Amino acid sequence: MIDLYASTTPNVLKIEIMLEETALPYKLVPVNVWKGEQFTEDFLGLNPNAKVPVIVDHDDPEGPCTVFESAAILLYLAEKTELLLPKSGPARYVVIEWLVFQAANLGPMNGQFNHFERYAPGGNEYALSRYTTELKRQYEVMERRLAEVPWLGGDTFSIADIAAFPWVLVQSNRLKESFPFLDRDSTLHPNIGAWLRRCEERPGVQRGLQAHSTLKSGFPDASEDELDRIFGRGRYAYRDSAKR
Repeated sequence: MIDLYASTTPNVLKIEIMLEETALPYKLVPVNVWKGEQFTEDFLGLNPNAKVPVIVDHDDPEGPCTVFESAAILLYLAEKTELLLPKSGPARYVVIEWLVFQAANLGPMNGQFNHFERYAPGGNEYALSRYTTELKRQYEVMERRLAEVPWLGGDTFSIADIAAFPWVLVQSNRLKESFPFLDRDSTLHPNIGAWLRRCEERPGVQRGLQAHSTLKSGFPDASEDELDRIFGRGRYAYRDSAKR
């Protein structure tokens, strides 16, 4: 059995889809990040970076194995099952390239864009513009790639697609009217839209989405201090020691 420490984030949805695609037995362990449960000593023992997702694989032959960071978890599960990642050669590294593209580019740009679009106070127009512009460029990169091949990693569905799919889906559902380039049906990127539909047709993806829908967000009940803590603002923000 695999324990998946989870909240309502696209990064967690990746792992739910992967676990369903590989038919590995797992249990969701909800973590209310808005209430700071990721900062407890027990959770920090699993991930010192205080973020979900984290898995604990109790079926590893060498004993319980803990893995954090969604890209690392996808690689771990792919190697464990020998699924959704070519075993060797150039094809393997193409998939890893696009997995890293998501982890280093598409994911962080979405995260920063979301923060300044939804949570930051007024007066951050430059920051929102900067991350919106870069996120749009990321979509252009994906669109060019998906004009050449049906899946990000090449000819077959892989962990690269699992990594990118949740972000594209969630952003379209939430922001397509305010930011039309995020719309899955945008004429700016028809190949992304077709790719998203191919992903959604997969039974494993559908089961992952169903599992994810059972999680509940603690955001509506978070206090102002709890929001400050998770966003590193207010009394949690960096201050130069000379100014303290």
